[in-house]
Amino acid sequence: MHDVVIVGAGTAGCVLASRLSENPDLSVLLIEAGPRSRKLEIKIPAAFSRLYRTDLDWGFATAPQSALDGRELVYPLGRMLGGCASMNAMIVARGNRLDYDDWAAAAPGWAWADVEPFYAKSARGPFAIVDQRDRSPLSDAFVAAAQATGIPFRADLNDPDNEGVGVVRVSQRRGARFSVADGYLRPAMRRPNLTVQTGALATRILLEGTRAVGVSVRVEGDEEHALASRSVILTAGAVNTPRLLQLSGIGPRDVLDEAGVPLVHELPGVGAGLRDRIASGVVVRTRPGVGTLTSAGSTWNTLRWLLLRRGPLTSNLGEALAFVRTSPSLAAPDLELVFAPVPFEEEGLKEPTEHGVTIGVVQLQPRSTGSVRIRSADPDVPPVVDPAFLREPEDLEFLLHGLRLARRIAAEEPLASFLADEMLPGDEIQDDEGLRAHIRARSQTLYHPVASCRMGIDDAAVVDPELRVRGVDQLRIADASVMPFLPRGHTNWPTVMIAERAADLIAGATPTRG
Repeated sequence: MHDVVIVGAGTAGCVLASRLSENPDLSVLLIEAGPRSRKLEIKIPAAFSRLYRTDLDWGFATAPQSALDGRELVYPLGRMLGGCASMNAMIVARGNRLDYDDWAAAAPGWAWADVEPFYAKSARGPFAIVDQRDRSPLSDAFVAAAQATGIPFRADLNDPDNEGVGVVRVSQRRGARFSVADGYLRPAMRRPNLTVQTGALATRILLEGTRAVGVSVRVEGDEEHALASRSVILTAGAVNTPRLLQLSGIGPRDVLDEAGVPLVHELPGVGAGLRDRIASGVVVRTRPGVGTLTSAGSTWNTLRWLLLRRGPLTSNLGEALAFVRTSPSLAAPDLELVFAPVPFEEEGLKEPTEHGVTIGVVQLQPRSTGSVRIRSADPDVPPVVDPAFLREPEDLEFLLHGLRLARRIAAEEPLASFLADEMLPGDEIQDDEGLRAHIRARSQTLYHPVASCRMGIDDAAVVDPELRVRGVDQLRIADASVMPFLPRGHTNWPTVMIAERAADLIAGATPTRG
């Protein structure tokens, strides 16, 4: 028995476990399905894609995507302390202030003025935000070339108005990844009132009537009950949080009936409305003698990182970003360009063999929405993850526009002097239909799933603005699944903010003993 049981030691779970255990009178249990791992690839920034399809990844793939030539896309999700924060690109980009005013329209209390103090709180200590240590000169050339096309320079991409191009800041410390597991959780694990249980798969939420009283957990093949006297908090992410709710009989009636799970509490929004970003882009060879991250793993560079924490292995790959308004009538950016001084193909699973650069093209707020749904009552059966990429035709046309902008930047100085011919889609492909075919054949996820248990005050919302699951007492959700919309940035720091705010809400609702 604990006061609070937190399910999932990803970004949000690490933050919540740390903040709630600051109260010595509160007993906190954090459970995580993955292991405690010290694998070196977690700490080496440039090696993050080597964690895909390992025991530290849930190993999911999307449902076949009809608009992407029927492909099933790799869908990496961290399965370890830190979750995706232990295998992401470490980009710190919280979006535009207007994003949060949009959130507040759906869920009052989440406007920019409400959330900014929690961003500030995280940045003052546990959440590492630093300049890159050994950035490629190609990234600076990209920034200058983008300016030459008319994109304004932005010295800090985390300004409340984030329009512009600049180099990214990263979640690192002294050239190594420094995730929420490092900054929040590990220092807190010394507290006697915090228990962290790894290798523990949550299989269902335990309910007494309409009250959550704990979680059923599988540990080394045995089912155990982790009981909570005050609150169960789901922080398993935008895929596994709706999955666990559905396994527990909480969700859409048709999904549960099809999976053979008895309906306990009908919430049609659970798993519905999944939003994620798709990334297309161009890959261009560099001229002879122009080095890129293709050679980052050489013996010399490996020794530099091991001994000095210097060199190209400190790179987060996506070293520079541009947030762009495609129309002057827009109030905020709708297009992102991601620059990586390396060919990034096949979700990073393809080892680069040539020197080159990638300019990724990302729609910041795609129209298409998908779903997460279980297919069986067996918790070992993966869910159906269907982001429905490019289901809305305008999303395809948007990426087409972005590809042409990426090509214009690649043709501008000073970047053009470093570049040779185009590898993908290829200089020979210039017509719109050829570019559309490239988008369908090569696009991948940008790893930003949200909104599958969104917050709001309407009947389709899963949680209210205080993150309480509608119709179930003592059950909250505090991860990326509650975002009503994608922020015009990346999702890691916004998830930290959500967890910081959730801790504040829960602390206000949880009196100390005595």
